[in-house]
Amino acid sequence: MSRALGLVDDVEDGIPGDAAARAEGVSKIYGTGGGMVKALDNVTLSIPRGGFTGIMGPSGSGKSTLMHCLAGLDQVDQGKIYVGDVELTGLREKDLTRLRRDRIGFIFQSFNLIPTLTALENITLPMDIAGRKPDKEWLDTVIDTVRLRDRLHHRPSELSGGQQQRVACARALASRPDVIFADEPTGNLDSSSGTEVLSFLKESVRITGQTIVMVTHDPTAAGYTDNVIFLTDGQLVDRMKDPTPAKVLERMKNFEPPAPAAQAGTPQQGAGR
Repeated sequence: MSRALGLVDDVEDGIPGDAAARAEGVSKIYGTGGGMVKALDNVTLSIPRGGFTGIMGPSGSGKSTLMHCLAGLDQVDQGKIYVGDVELTGLREKDLTRLRRDRIGFIFQSFNLIPTLTALENITLPMDIAGRKPDKEWLDTVIDTVRLRDRLHHRPSELSGGQQQRVACARALASRPDVIFADEPTGNLDSSSGTEVLSFLKESVRITGQTIVMVTHDPTAAGYTDNVIFLTDGQLVDRMKDPTPAKVLERMKNFEPPAPAAQAGTPQQGAGR
């Protein structure tokens, strides 16, 4: 799909100095020869500070690849990635590892909690490994924001799925990173628990000023964000501010390939059932 859809007038309106993360002309290629896939194709965007940004697109659109590149988990083949004012592209692996540890938070579908540790120990684990003491006032704010005060001394097996993901959210927030990347954070949760976690993420942005970037395929989840970036065929094709599930679903229809027309004289599959 071409960027000439007339949908991207404000896609590159981010001001670099105000960006928590940004990409400049980023391309990412997998494979070679006939098996080559251009997962990202000259993508330029800014992620605003203190906002909740969603990344959406059809399967294979490049949304997870974009998140991995922005988070320094994957290298780009062309272009530049910045977190704050630091360029990730070209950093030595040791420096990149330190930057990810100190300035980036992660929330994944699988909660990745240590089963033998309490909720509080799981929350502070990254800082404990780094040899840093948590800011007690900030930690209290995070714990109260995700409403875990009465579950801090429970182990993961004693928590519901929604509570475990809230622990994972608190762990990402606790070190006060520049930006948190959430990859389908409600993918393993039922509808009720998913709503609970999305509400906490939105509240975290509002109360703490945290920056969160969430990859999702779910229009309902996207409705919790402040703005949504749409990708298709590795290209950034649109951005929507103040999304609602209905508006996101309607916009996504623009990016779906048309259904193949039935051949003349051939009954449509399922006809008459």
